[in-house]
Amino acid sequence: MTSPVPPREDPDKLWRSEGAPPPPPTPNKPSRRSWFSMLLTALIVFLLVDALLNLFGNGGSISVPYTEFTKQLNAGQVSEIYAKGDSIQGKLKSAQPQPDDSKKTYQQFSTQRPTFANDQLWSELTAQNVKVDAEPVVKERSFLANLLLSLAPMLLLVLLWVFIARRMSAGGGMGGLARKAPPKPVETLPGGIRTTFADVAGIDEVKGELTEVVDFLRRPDEYRKLGAKMPRGVLLAGPPGTGKTLLARAVAGEAGVPFFSASASEFIEMIVGVGASRVRELFAEARKVAPAIIFIDEIDTIGRARGGGNSVGGHDEREQTLNQILTEMDGFSGSEGVVVLAATNRSDVLDPALLRPGRFDRTVMVSPPDRTGREAILKIHTRDKPLADDVDLEQVAKTTPGMTGAELANLANEAALLAVKRKDDQVSARDFSEALEKVQLGAVRTLVMPDADRLRTAYHESGHALLGMLQPGADPVRKITIVPRGRALGVTLSTPDADRYSYTEEYLRGRIIGALGGMAAEQVVYGVITTGAESDLEQVTNLARGMAGRWGMSDRVGRLTAIPNDTQGAYGLAAAPSTLDAVDQEARRIVSECYEEACRKLVEHREKLDALAEALMEHETLDEEDAYRIAGVHRRVDAEQIG
Repeated sequence: MTSPVPPREDPDKLWRSEGAPPPPPTPNKPSRRSWFSMLLTALIVFLLVDALLNLFGNGGSISVPYTEFTKQLNAGQVSEIYAKGDSIQGKLKSAQPQPDDSKKTYQQFSTQRPTFANDQLWSELTAQNVKVDAEPVVKERSFLANLLLSLAPMLLLVLLWVFIARRMSAGGGMGGLARKAPPKPVETLPGGIRTTFADVAGIDEVKGELTEVVDFLRRPDEYRKLGAKMPRGVLLAGPPGTGKTLLARAVAGEAGVPFFSASASEFIEMIVGVGASRVRELFAEARKVAPAIIFIDEIDTIGRARGGGNSVGGHDEREQTLNQILTEMDGFSGSEGVVVLAATNRSDVLDPALLRPGRFDRTVMVSPPDRTGREAILKIHTRDKPLADDVDLEQVAKTTPGMTGAELANLANEAALLAVKRKDDQVSARDFSEALEKVQLGAVRTLVMPDADRLRTAYHESGHALLGMLQPGADPVRKITIVPRGRALGVTLSTPDADRYSYTEEYLRGRIIGALGGMAAEQVVYGVITTGAESDLEQVTNLARGMAGRWGMSDRVGRLTAIPNDTQGAYGLAAAPSTLDAVDQEARRIVSECYEEACRKLVEHREKLDALAEALMEHETLDEEDAYRIAGVHRRVDAEQIG
């Protein structure tokens, strides 16, 4: 059972944890009050600077025309002036409207006396009893005041930078410039119940590998007596949805030790060095409560092999974070009592330094479960769901080969959702059947097609189904439908009776013949082909290239691997151009032979093809029993289908 991932109580927290003792209160933890104090301090500094500017500035003096000055002088409003050459500063007895804006007033002013003015200024000043002073009305700032005001912005920037630097060094990184709080204990299930091996099913061999780690964490002294050292790290590798994260939490819950979990991408930041500081803090917190487990999900995000050319002198953020992890796991500092569990879907791209003994001592492959494992997983995911008497989980497990634990959990949930829609009290076998169709075939689309297109689709799907019935060793046909589902106008579902772990050349050719059945049926019936075989051709291409270039099923190419196993890799970089040309030619030959075989069989059994198409036009969907009965083909259970 997949336990819900506990949400973060604080969005700034770097990781989740469970089972750890509560940390002591941290006085440096930022709060709303501290942020309010910072804003209040900034406001006070702004007001002080503004007051200084007003104190040492021009004191509200404005420049007015000389005519305005003479006007106020004649009106008897000038109280005192100070003249230096033709420059005049003065003060009015009362505030007067400004010449350019009558809504504003002024009392201190400055003006410039024109050189051509021939007025009797001194006589007027004497007549109006204006005080003529030798000191300026508006005093100029001193040298010290000018120096302080010019340096004030620079000093503020320096103080702000020092404040930010101290916050970053104290907090170990960014994230609002605040120190990250130590992880708090978070219980994963109601009532404080932690995930254990009882919640994990279908991967017993992996549980056996991890039992030793659990025993080590429970009884470390017993192992130290014989000189045995605790494994530093265990790498869980496997496809998505196989239960790697669940296993890590189950190990911690089974051992009863604190568990810290984080995603590798959470360590990466734009600023170099932040990720490394976060790694240091995470390991420091784990050592405080050792023995403990640290789980890093998707470690290939930061653990890829170094020296790929995308770094700048080896000092980019990803490499520094990886170097810090390497040092913490097996370096000078040591990590006594801390076991690191990591999960990845791409163990082939990890740096060799991570995989050496002393770092990740063990690599455990977590594969999709077999039929027995799928049944056990279904029992876990349905233990809180009321099941009807007609539900056979063994049969459901039999019809879901290749499904992972996450996909089976989704299947059980979809069945429960369908039961709720029907307002049923229990989840029935019908709900599981329709949920499986929805998961494997896609959701039903409400698409109205003309009868001609429906008939062409019926022949297309009948071609797939009939060749699957006739081809020796092919997977049995489970369902045929011409109801549009997902992106397809029709679907033919074929699944094996038992799990397969290796494939013969005959089986792969049968897969190709079955995939080409739709196109071959259109060619036989209509003499033309349509675009409806796009997804079929993609499957055929991958199978044919794999037979010729990966699995040694071509005498011309030989028993070698000419194309990479990674389907997303650069096709063409693993072998010489002539070898790749040979792979393509052999793939074309295999597909051509299979297409001729498909057309020949459909021509030979044309009446069966017509019967299936007519039944599909009438019923739209045929299950396994009806499909074999209408086609007149005996349902075989070949012993070779097991392997």
